[in-house]
Amino acid sequence: MGGVADLHIHRFGPSTGPVVLALHGLTGHGARWAALAESHLPDVRIIAPDLRGHGRSPGVPPWDFETLVDDLVATLSAETGEPVVVLAHSFGAATGVQLAHRHPELVRALVLLDPAIGLDPDFMLHIATAMLESPDYANVEQARFDKLETAWADVDPGILEAELAEHLVPTPGGRVGWRMTLPAIVAYWGELARPFVLPPRGLPTVLVQAMKVQPPFVTPAFRAALTERLGADLTVHEFDCDHMVAQSRPAETAALLRSVL
Repeated sequence: MGGVADLHIHRFGPSTGPVVLALHGLTGHGARWAALAESHLPDVRIIAPDLRGHGRSPGVPPWDFETLVDDLVATLSAETGEPVVVLAHSFGAATGVQLAHRHPELVRALVLLDPAIGLDPDFMLHIATAMLESPDYANVEQARFDKLETAWADVDPGILEAELAEHLVPTPGGRVGWRMTLPAIVAYWGELARPFVLPPRGLPTVLVQAMKVQPPFVTPAFRAALTERLGADLTVHEFDCDHMVAQSRPAETAALLRSVL
């Protein structure tokens, strides 16, 4: 087994107070939370790591949920001595649920934004194969077009431009690609096909399903199991948006976070 990774951390808000652990989605990075934090939650202490294999964090294996959770446990130990609220998107939400499942003492609430959990293996194979076939772009304009075609169409243009500026790096042949470790990302698509786990009973949890995502990342099986497990401790919202919930519905996302702080 490999050791924990020293994750690159993006920090927002005050240096003291209750901690929100913000976890980005697959192929993303912690700076994606900047617009939400700075414009809607300036008084909230947020730590947003680049998960292993993403952004400026190390990309060494193993590449699985267990290792990601171990990384986060080490990060939280260094950052705070108290349980945190986990605000998490997509693959990050799957990781956040794993954290709550394995270390319930570290999590006091979950806000899950269109979590990608327990997905169809054939669908994950299709996505991973497509990524291997086209891992980068001829230029920035092609990368921008790809984002607009895949879930970013309802995101403020300024946020999209910030994403391109932060996350695109040169690749061989004068091309550009996302700042990530490709083998890790491919492995993580496989992790999303694993059977889901559930948070502990009694944990306040907010679930947001992005209704424009088809096929949905929030599967009926996961939503039903979560409802049965948590009962009155679960609040479900259906947002009329695409997958990038925090970027396209920042005010609503901030309100949901404040409801559990």
